[in-house]
Amino acid sequence: MGSAASKSPASTPRTPSNAEPATVNEVVASTRTSTDSLVNQGLHPTHKPGKFLAIDCEMVGTGPLDDNVLARVSIVNFHGEQIYDSFVQPVPGVEVTDYRTFVSGIRPHHLKADVARPFSEVQKEVAALLEGKILIGHALKNDLDVLLLSHPKRDIRDTARHATFRKMSMGRAPALRKLAKEFLGMDIQGGEHSSVEDARATMMLFKLEKEAFEKEVKQKYGAAIRREEKLKQQAEDKKARKEELKQAKENAGSDSEDEDEESDNEDEEQLDDEGNVIAPTTKKSKKSKKNKKRKKRTKRA
Repeated sequence: MGSAASKSPASTPRTPSNAEPATVNEVVASTRTSTDSLVNQGLHPTHKPGKFLAIDCEMVGTGPLDDNVLARVSIVNFHGEQIYDSFVQPVPGVEVTDYRTFVSGIRPHHLKADVARPFSEVQKEVAALLEGKILIGHALKNDLDVLLLSHPKRDIRDTARHATFRKMSMGRAPALRKLAKEFLGMDIQGGEHSSVEDARATMMLFKLEKEAFEKEVKQKYGAAIRREEKLKQQAEDKKARKEELKQAKENAGSDSEDEDEESDNEDEEQLDDEGNVIAPTTKKSKKSKKNKKRKKRTKRA
């Protein structure tokens, strides 16, 4: 992908027909390009991921067929803050035949073991970040393929497949560079690409068309989403009923034990001939007295 470099003051950004109330200038201004993030930093120590994440990968070529292999992956949050950035070591045994530096910005030293992280480590960290998130990207299938990851389709927002953006390319997938120029008034990918800046540009395009994106998702997956939400609610209700029954049984058992204890310890009043109370006698002590009387009779006999 490419780098979201400088804005072009001479160009007039195009406003999407279904855009949210936010203007292009507001979207660009709300995207933070903080300088506290470093290239190859890995997981940022303080920036919070949030619900929406944009991802972009840089790739290099391997083998006789120039197959794509992951070389760098970058992730930004809804505000454009860098969440993750890492160079990635080629899998052992895979030889890089084309670094594609003029496009990818990747050079041989970026993929050395003392600089880049192992693929397995990066894959695990990225998978953990993306879990349960709305994932934004441009031609996301390519990024997910080189990461060897999948993501729920209903949680994907692909700027290369969005109807409004495809109109400008006669129904074909538009280039990110053209979308940035046309809708954001930004010149990007003029030279070597930066996956961080490409991810930021993609997030800005999503924010500009967020309402329309969500409408598309509801049209495609609305029934499935409602069905899953219903099943989830039913499962929660069932669990709650089980807890209520369990608690009711525990309470009933506790009450029964209390009643038995009260019954065992219930005092009986002993009266004299005139009906006055002599002393309270428990059932246990009364029974004990009867046993003593039986023993006396036995001895006399």
